[in-house]
Amino acid sequence: MSNYTTPHRDMLFAIEHLADLEGVSALPGHEEVNPELVRTILEEAGKIGEDVLAPLNMVGDHQGVRLEDGEVITPDGWKQAYELFIESGWNSLPFDPDRGGQGLPWLVATAVQEIWHSSNMAFSLCSLLTQAAIEAIRLHGSDDQKETYLSRLIHGSWAGTMNLTESHAGSDLALIKTSAIPEEDHYLIQGQKIFITYGDHDLTDNIIHLVLARLPDAPPGIKGISLFIVPKFLPDEDGNWTVRNDVETVSLERKLGIHASPTAVLGYGTGKYRQPAGAMGYLVGEPNQGMAYMFTMMNIARLAIGIEGNGVAERAYQLAVGFARERIQGVSTKSPSERVTIIHHPDVKRMLMLQKCRIEGLRSLGLVLGAAIDKSLRHPDRGQREFNCAMVDMLTPIVKGYTTEIGLENVSLALQVHGGMGFIEETGAAQHYRDQRITPIYEGTTGIQAMDLIGRKTIRDRGRQAAIVIDHIRRDLGAMEQPGHTSMHDKAASGLEVLEYVIQAILDMPDPDQPAAVCDPYLRLWGIICCGWQLAKAAGIARTLDDGSDPFFTNKTMTARFFFDYEFPKLDVYRSNILDSAATISAMDSEIFTTQV
Repeated sequence: MSNYTTPHRDMLFAIEHLADLEGVSALPGHEEVNPELVRTILEEAGKIGEDVLAPLNMVGDHQGVRLEDGEVITPDGWKQAYELFIESGWNSLPFDPDRGGQGLPWLVATAVQEIWHSSNMAFSLCSLLTQAAIEAIRLHGSDDQKETYLSRLIHGSWAGTMNLTESHAGSDLALIKTSAIPEEDHYLIQGQKIFITYGDHDLTDNIIHLVLARLPDAPPGIKGISLFIVPKFLPDEDGNWTVRNDVETVSLERKLGIHASPTAVLGYGTGKYRQPAGAMGYLVGEPNQGMAYMFTMMNIARLAIGIEGNGVAERAYQLAVGFARERIQGVSTKSPSERVTIIHHPDVKRMLMLQKCRIEGLRSLGLVLGAAIDKSLRHPDRGQREFNCAMVDMLTPIVKGYTTEIGLENVSLALQVHGGMGFIEETGAAQHYRDQRITPIYEGTTGIQAMDLIGRKTIRDRGRQAAIVIDHIRRDLGAMEQPGHTSMHDKAASGLEVLEYVIQAILDMPDPDQPAAVCDPYLRLWGIICCGWQLAKAAGIARTLDDGSDPFFTNKTMTARFFFDYEFPKLDVYRSNILDSAATISAMDSEIFTTQV
């Protein structure tokens, strides 16, 4: 039940035909990237995912992690798998070759990430957070910090973490209390952080914590937060990183899922490892700019979490298809005397196809975002860099928020396909459901993503950035129109008109609480339109390539047709939610939720 097969062909189709591999390959520094290279990378990554990581997924779930004598122990096989992972170079794909990276596009790295998340979500979280730490230090660290940390983090012999919240703060980071007291060439960090993914483990020689804390003279709120590098181990007099910093793993959280991923409560300056107490930390960039720097990590992580949500859904879908092909139950509706496997039942087909069309559409959307990151960083034309920055800004909350919400719905459907057996742990379906549940919460909940999309990305500039993306989608779809095959494109075009109408209605709302009240259906409206954009485009391209001999291309058209017949009509529901319920929700008295006795 732990088998996983990498969807190489669909990935490569999306990379080549939907995410513009040709355009990414034309960017400075990416000239050597071609379909053959990408195919080889996906195949090799698939071998690690299928043969090494996937078999450990259920092992990790059953064993979990444990804290013994202050040290975190990962499950059987984890250390060997991680050593193979980093020595094979998988941690370093998109990073600077001068620091030991491979210099590949984010487009390719994003596709490979899906393989790790599908094969073993709990394992993949370690490299996900390290990747985010690398970007923060690369963009905001000093030359000395880059020299000290980047090559080791890129290789993977050191891991990185994000230390944001505290028990009393949650997502409101303005409330954090962790302090940073200047001392000579460093700072003494004191406080406690919670929910630290891979906050401690036995996979790497060192762990580099990026910690939000306050300086003594910091202004209140988020404007007074700074970012610090706090290593688990410090160098001794000979430069060997063996001296334990005053960072204590206070406990490990007991969680609904991802049991093999250590989620730590970390105490800084508890005095366990250093007297006088205080964890040695090093300021990143300028004082009081920590939130801006942390968003570098957050945005990279948000793309990765969106890919993760779809990756786990892919794994659950494959499991559901395998079960449906083998489970004999009931009779054929067309031949009542014939007992059949459940994959022949129309409602099971519906559940499987709903998963399939969403996964393929959202896979493509995530890869489009990866390509936009590449173009925003490397395109020689300033106008193209600015356009792709707008694409990244708009698509990031959609990929993170919508993809993880739909991923959760998908793994629930996958479990449902199993019937009662899905509720039994031995099938594996339940683990995917439990693991997936965190993805809409990670790195800013869906509500936070939706507020970002409707507030910062739509209302703040009066819809100008949204109009740029809508115009791009409209032109992209228009370029794919073919005689006799316009119905999907017509539906997609009408969806864009609905979106434009809704945006104007939001901009005209008189009460600032009203847009906030309908941010979730606004996010979902964008999500369905973007998914439809990718599926319609995929179907159009598949038709040009289809000579009748390859069902892959025919299936692309059928998948897109189902999406537009079954899923796309939900736009009308979300439009009504936005237009009709904003005033009702914003006027609602919170006391209505008080229990009536």
